[in-house]
Amino acid sequence: MISFNTLNLFLVDLLSFLPDKLVFTISGLIMSVAICTFLIGLGSVYTWFERRVIARFQNRSGPNRWGPFGILQPIADAVKLLIKEDIIPATADKMVFIAAPIIFLCTTLLVYAFLPLGIDSQLGNINVALLFVLGITSVNALSVFMAGWASRNKYATLGAIRAVAMLISYEVPMAISLMGIVMVSQSLSLVGIVNAQSNIPFIILQPLGAITFMIAAIAEMSRAPFDMIESESELIGGYITEYAGMKFAVFQLSEFLAPIFTASLFTVLFLGGSNPLKFLEFLPIPGILWFASKSFVITAILLWFRSTWPRLRIDQIMGFAWKVLMPAAILNTLLVGLELVFIRDNYILQIIINMLIFVVFIYLIANILGQKRLKLKEPVPSELANMDA
Repeated sequence: MISFNTLNLFLVDLLSFLPDKLVFTISGLIMSVAICTFLIGLGSVYTWFERRVIARFQNRSGPNRWGPFGILQPIADAVKLLIKEDIIPATADKMVFIAAPIIFLCTTLLVYAFLPLGIDSQLGNINVALLFVLGITSVNALSVFMAGWASRNKYATLGAIRAVAMLISYEVPMAISLMGIVMVSQSLSLVGIVNAQSNIPFIILQPLGAITFMIAAIAEMSRAPFDMIESESELIGGYITEYAGMKFAVFQLSEFLAPIFTASLFTVLFLGGSNPLKFLEFLPIPGILWFASKSFVITAILLWFRSTWPRLRIDQIMGFAWKVLMPAAILNTLLVGLELVFIRDNYILQIIINMLIFVVFIYLIANILGQKRLKLKEPVPSELANMDA
């Protein structure tokens, strides 16, 4: 695999006749444009893939008119959105209204530069990449509020308020769930976290932290069953109600890129990134293919959740964040801290303890949130009814 550094050195040699600062700027722009173009194309293809898969789950046809199996549907959608009229409400704050989708897409694309897809394959290999990714993704809450507030629409404003409340609520347990990873790997670098999983992936060592992070990430993406902020039955379309044309397309592209990024980040944090599976490490498979395979499996699981789970109410969404995910994240951090102090090198015992705690926690939460008291009681016939007739 050609790494980004190899490509960068090639560009530097090609432009060696220019001043150093200009060479650095041009090579950076070329690589950034290439990566962004690839991601936008990948997001377009993913729109077709998701619609086809969800259609199969729900016994529908899905896109099947344009091209074989509807493979050209993303092109048809792009052409349709390009020729649609770009409407801006007369009372909207135009600068903020236009800036919101741009910021939303830029933050989505920016985080990909820090994902180690393989050996020496990330643009931004910094020692605090995990903090940077968490900080950049939190900017989405600002862009969502900008979109709703600038529209001067009551439905859009209500959707933005819901979105910001939900995003902030789920960011807290998501960040705390990663504390266990930081303590075990002793690094905030995504490369260091991947290297720390060379023997045991963190999903086995910290299952409670993994499930907490995954649920919080699904809520951060505002996808089912946490898509209440876009519920058509009461908010029309949430904070994107007033957007049309390419601005609407940018929001939708960012939404479809989010599962790919979430799956990639989960692969880095809990599945060992590009590290091969221990029982298959003898196979001559490049690291990028391991990474892509793991990410594809996680993406399929996210699609499975979206196509089968019903939408939750907003009070259930907020209560789940603070009453379930927050205790789970704190419990995972406490367990990891105690294990590092008392049984640091005994991985087998750590796995057994964490798995037992994980099963017990899930069982208790399932019974508490199951709300058995809401089940219908056995019907009792009225004494006045003529049951013998």
